[in-house]
Amino acid sequence: MPEFDLDSFKKTWQEQPVQQKYDNTEILQMLNKKSRNYVKYIFWISVAEFLFFSVLGVFYFFKGEESNSFIKVLERLGAQKTPEVEHNFDTTYLAIKILSLLVTAYFVYKFYQNYRKIKIEENLKGLITRIIKFKKTVNAFILISILLLVVFTSVFTAFIFYALNSQNIEPTNSDLMIVIIGIVVSMILSITLIWLYYKLVYGIIMRKLDRNLKQLKEIESQS
Repeated sequence: MPEFDLDSFKKTWQEQPVQQKYDNTEILQMLNKKSRNYVKYIFWISVAEFLFFSVLGVFYFFKGEESNSFIKVLERLGAQKTPEVEHNFDTTYLAIKILSLLVTAYFVYKFYQNYRKIKIEENLKGLITRIIKFKKTVNAFILISILLLVVFTSVFTAFIFYALNSQNIEPTNSDLMIVIIGIVVSMILSITLIWLYYKLVYGIIMRKLDRNLKQLKEIESQS
């Protein structure tokens, strides 16, 4: 029986060619599938948000919660509740809510389109382009959501001054300052909560999508 040479065995083993577990085509297909799943998750989250805020908006509208909050602020400043002011506020509030839901519905549709367009058979450059476009769509959705909040707060504030002016009321500086500070603080807090929500919910998925995009670009540079 020949003598076993450990050094010779190690040398022979090290010289064996390393077989790749997956080739670039298989990696591309896996990254494509993962990317489709991440886009799908954001699509379903946006659908859930749309349904939630639709139901919530209808509930608060018929309950008159926003109108009541508006009237309380006016009373704090010494103004009276009038049918004209209340009607104008309710009409404007409804218009903003409808606009908000239409914007959300538009982005739900865009997310769905992105999901449908990322296909397994799509070429590498096309897939990278789709992912980049999807990231831009998500960022636009977040920014517009924050912008709509700013618009609503601005309209709310404008209606307060409109109501005071229509009744020739000049509130004290201290009361006016308290209301303005309250509005500004509420807006900043709301924007912060929205940003944190999207950073947490959407951010986790987008970071994973970013890793996929980085890997896809590496494959493209090698081809």
